[in-house]
Amino acid sequence: MAIRTTSAVNAAALANYDAIIDVRSPAEFAEDHLPGAENLPVLDNDQRAEVGTIYVQQSRFLARRIGAAHVARNIARHLEGALSDRPSGFKPLIYCWRGGQRSNAMATILDQVGWPVTLLTGGYKTYRRAVQTRLYDEAPTLQVILLDGHTGSAKTEILNRLASHGVQTLDLEGLAHHRGSLFGALAGKPQPSQKMFESRLLAAIETLDFARPVVVEAESSKIGQIMTPPLLWKAMQVAPRIEIRAPRQARAGYLVTAYRDIIEDREALEAAFSHLPVYPGQKRLTDWRALADAGDFEDLAQALMEHHYDPAYDRSSRKDERSLRGVVELAAMTEVGLAAATREVAGLVDQAA
Repeated sequence: MAIRTTSAVNAAALANYDAIIDVRSPAEFAEDHLPGAENLPVLDNDQRAEVGTIYVQQSRFLARRIGAAHVARNIARHLEGALSDRPSGFKPLIYCWRGGQRSNAMATILDQVGWPVTLLTGGYKTYRRAVQTRLYDEAPTLQVILLDGHTGSAKTEILNRLASHGVQTLDLEGLAHHRGSLFGALAGKPQPSQKMFESRLLAAIETLDFARPVVVEAESSKIGQIMTPPLLWKAMQVAPRIEIRAPRQARAGYLVTAYRDIIEDREALEAAFSHLPVYPGQKRLTDWRALADAGDFEDLAQALMEHHYDPAYDRSSRKDERSLRGVVELAAMTEVGLAAATREVAGLVDQAA
């Protein structure tokens, strides 16, 4: 049975396979991979480093011989483990870094088993070029509507509720594992690599109907350490806004709930204080620490909004030339209030459709 090859990596093409097998090392896979891929490495991290060192310091022949032994054992382990329950008609797509020895070794063995195997020509690099082309080189075509508002106005909560009203959304903070603010890092959940974020973003974009608007939370060009690619960022820069307005006290209560992980991690709280773009002064910082020590987190949240978040948002809003499609008043962060605000946002989005 001949091993097929392909260079197609769009969502429709990838859907034709029963599995997408990434044979690179776990470290390579963790940085980025094709959507839905499973990692069945033919060389693990240590083995790949070992073979590379032998190749440079000793000889190409010795590196290939030792590498081949590792590859053979690892493929056997996958056949007896992860692949042991795959049926006779199993159709995998296999790739490595650039479609070289590692993917060919796996494909050759699986072809001998009798499975109809396809190799990704050029490997991961083919996929990565396609992602870069889509996100960096193509003109924006998304009809974006921004969900805007002061910090703590439950924008993410409302964004996530909009799907139940048939509204298309992109949750950039969810994709970036970050809440998009100075205190936005998620405890125990590091941000993905820029490449992984872009893979997740493109996969989400490819599920959208481009004839309909998509709601995106208003963000800066960076979400934590992640940059928003031009395909989306250019669309966001000219997109109309829907602004959520809520009283500061209600927003403070919401933040205490939403940022509970930061509140319970004093080290993370201190790290956030140290990264304030404008130093608040020693007295104010001492007062904030005293509020944290006393457990007065709502008062601390109000102080941070008064002296940091709200002034920054207000300065930005005064310079914002994007049109305001509507304002939604959120008087209380209750189930009733959030449900009503979501319905109102959905109605404003429908008017744009």
